[in-house]
This record gives sequence, C-alpha cells and structure tokens, in this order.
Amino acid sequence: MATAILSALPEEQAGLVQALQQARRSVHAGRMFWQGTLHGHGVVLALSGIGKVAAATTATALIERFGVARIVFTGVAGGVGAGVRVGDVVVASDYVQHDMDASPLFPRWELPGYARTRLACDGPLSALLLEAARACVEREGFDFGQKADAPPARVHQGLMASGDRFVSAARDAQALRDALAAAGHEVLAVEMEGAAVAQVCADYGLPFAAMRTISDRADDEAHGDFARFVATVASRYADHIVGGFLKML
Repeated sequence: MATAILSALPEEQAGLVQALQQARRSVHAGRMFWQGTLHGHGVVLALSGIGKVAAATTATALIERFGVARIVFTGVAGGVGAGVRVGDVVVASDYVQHDMDASPLFPRWELPGYARTRLACDGPLSALLLEAARACVEREGFDFGQKADAPPARVHQGLMASGDRFVSAARDAQALRDALAAAGHEVLAVEMEGAAVAQVCADYGLPFAAMRTISDRADDEAHGDFARFVATVASRYADHIVGGFLKML
C-alpha cells in the first residue's frame, strides 16, 4: 500500500513530482494525483488545496480512491511559538483547530462529537519524520537569506494549529497564541490544512504525520515572507526531508 504525500501548493511538491519514477497521473474529485515510486516506495502525490475543507476532501479521496496506507503532509507555516524562527522546521505532535468554536454548546476549540480538542499524529510515523527533518537541517544548512550572525535552523516538535485564515498580523498571532496558551495549548506554528487531514485520518484509523517549514512569523511581514519563501526553498525542504523519511520507512 502506498504512502500519500500531501502539500498545499504546487511549489511545495514540484521536486517530488519530477523525481517520481513510473509516474501515472489521474484526476479525481477535481484534483490531480500522481502515482509512482520514490526511493523504492509506492507513493501518491497530491495537492490538498488551501483550507480545511479542500484538504479534507483530498485526504478522503486518497483513502477511498487510492487506498493509501498513511498520509504525510509537508509544506510551510507561520511560526508563533517562542524560539520558532524562519527557516526552522516543525514536526507536528498533534493538532488543534484554532477557529473551532461551538460554544456555549461545547467548550471553545473542542471538536463536537469527539470530546477532545487536540488530534494526535501517529507516534512512530512522526518519529521517522522528525529524524529525517533533523538530518536534513544538520546536513544541508540551506541559506534562507538570514543575516550573517543569525542562529542556525532548528527542528521542533509540538502542537500545530490550523484554521481557515492566513494569519498575517502580529496582533492576531499574539492573540491566537495567548488564548490557546491560557487553555493549556502551547502552539508552535499555524497553517490552514493539517488539522483537517488529521481529523479525516482519525476517522479512518489511518496513520498521519506532518512537518512544516517556517516561512514567516505570522506577522505583518508574513505576506512578503511567505511568497518569497515558498518560491525559493519549500521544494528543497520537501525533497530532502521526504526523501530521507521514505528511506527510513
């Protein structure tokens, strides 16, 4: 059974598509899927689309139509945790939907019908992804245009938050981080798809893991940082980390 590799944007997956062996393209549910082999493993590459609904649709298609054994998400995110800088990598331990609010029927952020706020990623799969990310960052040392005295990139593991909103103002990022932290949820990074895929995988009992390269600090510079970062480095991170992960699988 194949491993699904999901990304939100084409630039985040371009190198993987080019490296795919015995590639076969198909279209389903308005989405393009690439099947083939990478590093000796059967894979299905797909773009999730942007936002939780689009990502949930793609994840469901991967499970129902292609029968994948596991889903791995790679892409970019805004860093909101202390010490999480541009160029760092965050591997998710679990996810929260920062825009979920069914109060007063349910506590804020709790998923109705699930009796929980967080969705855990698969432990063994995440451990492999974490190892691959650390090896990549230590070995490659990609230049992201930082200042000469900038500290080297780091790899983190922890809670990620997803929501249907591109967080691009410092006050909004601070408010999001503070509100979740007050409830015991220390978020490292924010993006728009991962929690939806985690929920679909939980429903189907499928292993899920995710890593995100920090493209910006989810602040007033996020728009410019994001566009430049995705265009220049996201694909290289995906190539190296996903490649290392598959070799260990």
